[in-house]
Amino acid sequence: MNYASALNTFRKEEVAIAPYGIRSKDSKGRQFPEEDHAFRSCFQRDKDRIIHTTSFRRLEYKTQVFINDEGDYYRTRLTHTLEVAQIGRTLARALGGNEDLVEAICLAHDMGHPPFGHSGESALAKMMVNSGSFNHNHQTLRIVTKLEKRYADFDGLNLCYETLEGIAKHETEFNFSDLLEYNPDSRGHLEAQIANVADEIAYSAHDLDDGLRSGIITVDMCEDLLIWKTIAEEIHWVGPKLADLDRHRFINALINLAVTDTFYTSQEKITSAKIKSVDELQRLPYNVVGNSESWLIQNRELKDFLFNNLYRHYRVVRMNLKADMIITRLFEAFRKEPSLLPKHIQTTIEERGTDTAICDYIAGMTDRYAIEQYQKLFEPSLLP
Repeated sequence: MNYASALNTFRKEEVAIAPYGIRSKDSKGRQFPEEDHAFRSCFQRDKDRIIHTTSFRRLEYKTQVFINDEGDYYRTRLTHTLEVAQIGRTLARALGGNEDLVEAICLAHDMGHPPFGHSGESALAKMMVNSGSFNHNHQTLRIVTKLEKRYADFDGLNLCYETLEGIAKHETEFNFSDLLEYNPDSRGHLEAQIANVADEIAYSAHDLDDGLRSGIITVDMCEDLLIWKTIAEEIHWVGPKLADLDRHRFINALINLAVTDTFYTSQEKITSAKIKSVDELQRLPYNVVGNSESWLIQNRELKDFLFNNLYRHYRVVRMNLKADMIITRLFEAFRKEPSLLPKHIQTTIEERGTDTAICDYIAGMTDRYAIEQYQKLFEPSLLP
């Protein structure tokens, strides 16, 4: 790194990042050493590497709640990821975290998601039950450390240790084995905790938004929710009609209230714990980034509401059933006859094993590509 540029970057971080946030100069580095860039920090480079991957671009055509062909206006896995990154940067700046590191973790966190959202993940987990299991967090780590082929000197993206740790400690379901190289006895660093909360804020808000837009959720169904009453009062909305502009105001207010609550609650925890370093934060028996009890109650009610009225709605369940069938039948066909796989996938079977090679292939598919492959194998009359 150019000395003057590096010094300027480090000075900015000294001012902007709290003692318990991670500075780029303190990174534990990369598995394969590289020359520093003249004017980009190591975490900026991680973020840029993630954005330029094939796996990241495929997120545009992977399901969030509604399958891609349901309409152009619903969230995809890509737009969800961008919303998580935006919320993550806001919280990082407010709490004294490293914005670039938070953004890198947020941008990567769902790259391992297979087609068709969580129903696709469940289908692959079922098929892999005797071959090492499957979850999207583990797959994300495989992508960034092994599967992406973009450099001559190493597999994967050669991301910084702290970025990989943040991905490994994404607090949904993960394999303990994912953590063995990343301080398994310590909590996620500040930036990892911020990414976790940003993810939850984003999906609760935009799933409600998409549910309202689709008509599956109506105003009448929402009016008894505590969070709905809070926001209606906040934006001075009086029903019964919810115009598009009102819906946007509701979702904006929901995100703003959640982020604001996260900031004040987290700042209070940090101050009370008298944290002076990254290590002290990670050795705490609890996360410092989170929400107040009152907000957690309201958010729990919202999540239960979305589960019962959106995720279990017949339109969504029907899509999930189709997704399970498509992925299961593709997997079974490839397992029975591996020669159906593309040549570049067949060449990985000896190293990875048949099931893992198939799983990597299917997990990387977009919704529409998986549907096309299904039609080619099982509904050839539908194709020209």
